[in-house]
Amino acid sequence: MTDGLDDDAGPQSAECINCAQTTEHEELRRTPRGSGVDVLARCLECGKVQTIVMRPPKAVKLGFTLSEGASSRAAEIEVDEDEFLAVGEVFEWDSAHWEISRIDGAASRPRKSLPVTEIKAAWAVRRDRVTVRITMTDGEESSSGALECSPEQEFSCGNVIEVEGRRWRIRALHTGKGRTLRGTRAASDLRRIYLHPIN
Repeated sequence: MTDGLDDDAGPQSAECINCAQTTEHEELRRTPRGSGVDVLARCLECGKVQTIVMRPPKAVKLGFTLSEGASSRAAEIEVDEDEFLAVGEVFEWDSAHWEISRIDGAASRPRKSLPVTEIKAAWAVRRDRVTVRITMTDGEESSSGALECSPEQEFSCGNVIEVEGRRWRIRALHTGKGRTLRGTRAASDLRRIYLHPIN
């Protein structure tokens, strides 16, 4: 039995083999075993005494494709073997926050959630920083670049920003649904910002 008691004092919940459900237990003895502990406990419902085996879950490596803006990279991320992962969950890894955008099980079929042991591949998108592409147009010359910022940072048409040591006016914002010449949008909603120089 691996469900069980934590280090707090007093009655705690555990699965009782006699009652066949989770009940309160009284800890009688705690014995260290390897990286875990065996707890001798008595069910407060039926009085049955049992040993509850508590071991830390085994760490396994899970293959992720991590996307930051237009670039992606493969990574092996260590997770606990007994975990479940779900689309939309956010986790911290490599000093960044990532949101799970897809998980595939058997036969590369996308699923909303799966136990780690059944996941064949996973994808995640960086959520604490976004990369917004920019087009800087100066007369007949255009060049591309990118700004890295927080997802909540707002950009407004007509505002002035500094890029590569020059001041530029935001001419238009593109959200993926179309381009607008007025209004304000959060960086997380933007596909591209169009800039014209201030003379």
